[in-house]
This record gives sequence, C-alpha cells and structure tokens, in this order.
Amino acid sequence: MISELKPYELYGTITQENGTKLIGKAPHIAPMAWLHSIFKGLEINDVKITESELNTEIPEDYAEFLTFSNGLDLFTGTLSLFGRRTSFNRVAEINARQPFALSTANIYEKPSNSNKNYFFIGSYNWDGSLVFINKLNNKVHRCDRDDAEILNSWTDLTDFLKTEIVRLKALHNENGTEKNPEESTIPN
Repeated sequence: MISELKPYELYGTITQENGTKLIGKAPHIAPMAWLHSIFKGLEINDVKITESELNTEIPEDYAEFLTFSNGLDLFTGTLSLFGRRTSFNRVAEINARQPFALSTANIYEKPSNSNKNYFFIGSYNWDGSLVFINKLNNKVHRCDRDDAEILNSWTDLTDFLKTEIVRLKALHNENGTEKNPEESTIPN
C-alpha cells in the first residue's frame, strides 16, 4: 500500500534523525512542506508502553502497523494516522516531525457516544472526522469528530489504507497538488 506513494519520491525524499521518512517535497504548499510523512516504526516494547499509557489494548492490526510506521501523514495531512508521540515541541529544527498522538482521540477528545471497543487511529483534515477500529471485528470506520455514528466502513486496516491511498491519489495531481481545492477530500 505504501508503494502507492513511490511516484512522489521523484520530488525528493529525506529521512530525519528520528527515522521519519519524508516523501515529495511540496514547495507549492510551504517552503518546508512534504506530501507524505512515514514515521519510524515502534519497537514492540514501545507498543506495550503505549497500551499502558492509553490503558487499553491496541487492536492487533494497528499494533502491527505501528511496528512498521508509528503513524503517517498523507497528502500534507489530508489523512493522518496517529502514533506514539514523545515530544510536543513543534520546532522542526529541534525535534523531527512526529505523529499526532493516539492519546488525543482515545482519551482527551473521544466522542462521548463512542463504544469502549472503538480505538481511534486517525483523522481527515477536511472536516476533522475520525477513523477508528472496532476491536470486536477489526473493521475500520469513519465518524464525525464529535459523534461516533459510523459514516463509512472498511473490512480491515489493509482495505482502509489501500482504498484511501488510491482515492486520495485520484484527488491530487502528480506533484501532490489538489486538483480541486473546493472538493471534499473525505470519503463519500
């Protein structure tokens, strides 16, 4: 699924000191902008520490994903998957880029009507809607940021990532510029 991002390597790639891989320099957005950020995967022990911090078990699919990539940002944050954040300093020169924290959506800003089996893993920047995995069946769903009513569903994390990367690529041109900035970037 991440291989879908390979064409953007034409616009550059770097790996930061903390292992974050940046793909597709995007000066049309901002001087230091990159289209995609793939955060260095966690060690199994860090996944366990994250579960302890969140006081919940991370769904197996997402725990495995975190060992590959500790979250990611696609198309300059159009879709972000959360990870373990170790610093909240936002100065890029001091700390390399880090993912949005899993704790934000799972502890501090969890929709009040969400089920205890919903594990929030990401968000869309268009409307702030959230993405979660239902721990009971591993299905991935999208909901409003304030309401856990299901708006979209995918069979699992792999289906979600494949489907969404392909869909988002179709909304952007070859250098990552949105084809129509007025068009919604959330799933229908």
